[in-house]
Amino acid sequence: MNIHEYQAKAILRKNGVACGSGVASSDLAELEAGIETLPGPVWVVKSQIHAGGRGMGRFLEAMGPDDLATVLAGDKAPGKGGVQVCFSQQDALEAARSMLGNTLVTKQTGGEGKQVNTLYIENGCSIARELYIAVLLDRSCGKVLIMASTEGGMDIEHVAEHTPEKIFKVWADPVTGLGGWQARQVAFGLGLKGKAFKAGVKLILGLYRTFVAEDCAMLEVNPLVVTEEGDVLALDCKMSFDDNALFRHPDTVAMRDTTEEDATEVEAGTYGLSYVKLDGNIGCMVNGAGLAMATMDIIQFYGAEPANFLDVGGGANAEKVAAAFRIITADPEVKGILVNIFGGIMKCDTIADGVITAVKEVGLEVPLVVRLAGTNVELGKKLLAESNLPIIPASDMADAASKIVAAVQEA
Repeated sequence: MNIHEYQAKAILRKNGVACGSGVASSDLAELEAGIETLPGPVWVVKSQIHAGGRGMGRFLEAMGPDDLATVLAGDKAPGKGGVQVCFSQQDALEAARSMLGNTLVTKQTGGEGKQVNTLYIENGCSIARELYIAVLLDRSCGKVLIMASTEGGMDIEHVAEHTPEKIFKVWADPVTGLGGWQARQVAFGLGLKGKAFKAGVKLILGLYRTFVAEDCAMLEVNPLVVTEEGDVLALDCKMSFDDNALFRHPDTVAMRDTTEEDATEVEAGTYGLSYVKLDGNIGCMVNGAGLAMATMDIIQFYGAEPANFLDVGGGANAEKVAAAFRIITADPEVKGILVNIFGGIMKCDTIADGVITAVKEVGLEVPLVVRLAGTNVELGKKLLAESNLPIIPASDMADAASKIVAAVQEA
């Protein structure tokens, strides 16, 4: 789960990490009142969307015909982007008026962009240096990784490609955590000195503490800034969480902004389905993530592309299966459907019942191939055969994939 910058900074402050002061709202009147509480003399108005490259983006209604490619390439297009620096309260309010409710296009949103429903207005600071730091899980060794660079304000992918020597890493011990000596090592690597060194060590330890306490999947501060006064602040922050640990954090769950997520994926989540929209035209309904990945692979092997990843789980009932089928058929890009189920905990007759119910409810306008194996497989096949529906049976995965690809190509 992802959250907005202003929400991430609230969590950082709770864990003792230094951030600038600011106000966030979806209401223009509240923003106007909030601006009055910020001393200035610089105010930064930031669009709150779940995408990077906001400052390099451009609002859709202000874009010319040649601007889209420039924005999607990550180059700054003419005009004002989704992060605007203002030098008066009146300018900040005007920027807020121009941004709120409009669609921002960045290199991460794609050409359709994202509507800006919330703004975060932050007091400016005198920036002496821009740095980069992130905390994430290194799955190759099962340790929490602190990754830092002196090249703040840039995409870390760009730094890694062109100047990899400017990225350095420290791994926290799974038992003892991140040691103070390691935080000092990172601060030295960032070139911090004097007051900034002490503040940087405190901030680094705070970021690690936040990552662990909040069950984060990723915590990125870019840029991490050193001010002219020697303070070290998280100027921007991206934070995501381990979905499997959210039950421990109801306050974090309350921060979820479903308007920033794919509506179909949100609907699937209400049924406990794992669904991800993809770019192909063959819809998949499978039980188990491993089998789902193998199913997508074999569809590609036979020359087509999957339209989705959809795992109904091991304990699905007929209602859940029917919901999954409705979600797949609602995608206009789907030209064929492959149901591939291995019945273990989930029984094949349950799958068959759910598919039959869904087809009768929403209709069937594209080819449907069903492959069943495992518990109650013969009963499941019998139910499908006696349903008098145009369902194409398959004996194994290769047979199922070749049949659905052929059916879609012939349609």
